[in-house]
Amino acid sequence: MEGGTKVSAEQLEKELAELLDRETFEPPEEFAAGALVSDESAYAEAEKDPEGWWAKQAEALDWFEPWDTVLDESDAPFYKWFAGGKLNASYNALDRHVEAGRGDRVAFHWRGEEGEERDVTYAELLRDTKRLANVLKDRGVQPGDVVGIFLPMIPEVAVAMLACARIGAPHNVVFGGFSPESVKERMEFSEAKALITVDCARRKGKVAAIKPDVDEFLGDVPSIETVVVVRNTGADVDMQEGRDLFYDEAIEAASEDCPAEPLDAEHPLYVLYTSGSTAKPKGILHTTGGYLTGIAWTHRHVFDLRPDDDVYWCSADVGWVTGHSYIVYGPLVNGATSVMYEGAPDYPDKDIWWELCERYGVTLFYTAPTAIRACIKWGIEYPQRHDLSKLRLLGTVGEPINPKAWLWYWKIIGGERCPVVDTWWQTETGAIMISALPAVVPAKPGSATRPLPGVFPAVLDEEGNEVPDGEQGLLAITRPWPSMLRNLFKDPERYKETYFSKFGDTTYFVGDAARRDEDGYFWIVGRVDDVVNVSGHRLSTAEVESAIVSHPKVAEAAVIGQQDEDTGQSIAAFVILEGDLEGSEQLETEVREHVARRIGKLARPKRIIWTADVPKTRSGKIMRRLLRDIAEGRELGDVTTLREPGVMKDLEGKFADSESS
Repeated sequence: MEGGTKVSAEQLEKELAELLDRETFEPPEEFAAGALVSDESAYAEAEKDPEGWWAKQAEALDWFEPWDTVLDESDAPFYKWFAGGKLNASYNALDRHVEAGRGDRVAFHWRGEEGEERDVTYAELLRDTKRLANVLKDRGVQPGDVVGIFLPMIPEVAVAMLACARIGAPHNVVFGGFSPESVKERMEFSEAKALITVDCARRKGKVAAIKPDVDEFLGDVPSIETVVVVRNTGADVDMQEGRDLFYDEAIEAASEDCPAEPLDAEHPLYVLYTSGSTAKPKGILHTTGGYLTGIAWTHRHVFDLRPDDDVYWCSADVGWVTGHSYIVYGPLVNGATSVMYEGAPDYPDKDIWWELCERYGVTLFYTAPTAIRACIKWGIEYPQRHDLSKLRLLGTVGEPINPKAWLWYWKIIGGERCPVVDTWWQTETGAIMISALPAVVPAKPGSATRPLPGVFPAVLDEEGNEVPDGEQGLLAITRPWPSMLRNLFKDPERYKETYFSKFGDTTYFVGDAARRDEDGYFWIVGRVDDVVNVSGHRLSTAEVESAIVSHPKVAEAAVIGQQDEDTGQSIAAFVILEGDLEGSEQLETEVREHVARRIGKLARPKRIIWTADVPKTRSGKIMRRLLRDIAEGRELGDVTTLREPGVMKDLEGKFADSESS
């Protein structure tokens, strides 16, 4: 591999084993010499005056009207940032670059999995965004109306998001891997007025019908008055007169004259549904000014972005917050050139990512630990086929990365010359919160390192006291930050209860366990609530349980997350069948596919344990903690308070049998 380290599998295994003893990795001298941030001054400035520091970062955006107040804390925890200021996300992402003479710059090198290619410039993106915005306005979409977006990874997904932002219509993007039932649910919750979707989507050589599946539920969502359909594959689909429009025909007929709407800094930009500890997903609401401030600064400085020279690629999907912040808004606000790929990392072969890195000269690459572990499993021969010498920084997102995967990534993909930034953040935080500034903070494999300037996390005990360094506690953030969620969509009480009830209105409860070491580095341990993190995607155990129980042969289910070598966590389901029914391999397959139809393939349980009962308190509450104890081989302790204490011994045997089978 040119620019990298070419070794045999046996030699690599030996070298990685030796590297595991190395605690820290200093920023490479050559990288540090030319970095945007090369010293600790930003940390000191932000520590001294957090509000002033964030105000300085907000000035990098274009504002139609200046703000009156940097941070309004008068109604905590409903914080407001840059109150009184007016701006527009679409204008900041597109117009200002075109007006500055950079319209010919490529915004996205797009590649389809069958080899299709398109280079979309900032000028082209602006033209189509204006036209689609006018289509939506002509169909009665007004500021504040929610627009649903259910699209694969094609440039039109960015056009759709930016068109909504242009007219002040919050978008509700749904991950393309979710089932129609999940799309329907999210459209109902958000009362979407329009839906932008696609005829069909491609995945690993197959074509999946999207518009026909969407049609099945549209009649049940009366708020949707308009459906815009992108012709992605050219398949014939039914179109309802008066409601459905083809994207290409609609924008061709629309005017290009559509000034960006001046919107209040606190105007809702989008709602994005994420899993919670109940079956009902949470609608995370992000607003405009603070969110753009956070994602623009973090994207530029965590990745050390040089818009004139770098080619950036985030391999996530736009349906998740990583795609919102670090595929669409962050890169475009910063005027970057990005790669967008519609396809799987192993199709048409397991080297497609590295082929694209070589083809487009990718310099900054951001992916998930799950993907890195898959690449390790496939073998080093795939990256070694390609010249990765232009890469100069690597990033990870979605879950903690284990040290061995970090080292493989650093050595094989980065050629031992690229800093690796392990970024911790959430849908709720909007932007990266804990991560190295790559030229300043030495990396420790497995740690997200230190909080970024202007971010104030702490590790607390149950009473809200800071725990000593090295001890595990609950991760919390003790000061507001600009890109934070402002509310849960139409559910302010749940917002307060979920995030600001444990430690009060001024301290955000993250929901993760963590520890901080003597150097101030944070080590994220994992979730403390009933949420499973599969390949960086958070799934509510209650949501998965509801899907399993909706199968006609299932009476009850309890779901937990298990450590998994490939996906970080996988889903294990303890399933109680109706009546005298017995479990079978065929029924396992049925249940898995049933869950896939209800939620999506990523929610399918990897392991199903048939059982007659699960541990419950005498009031009937399922004790998932005890199920996790079984899965992780921990001592169970006293279980005499359970309604049926004997169930635990039975479950231990069943779980052991399922592992050996």
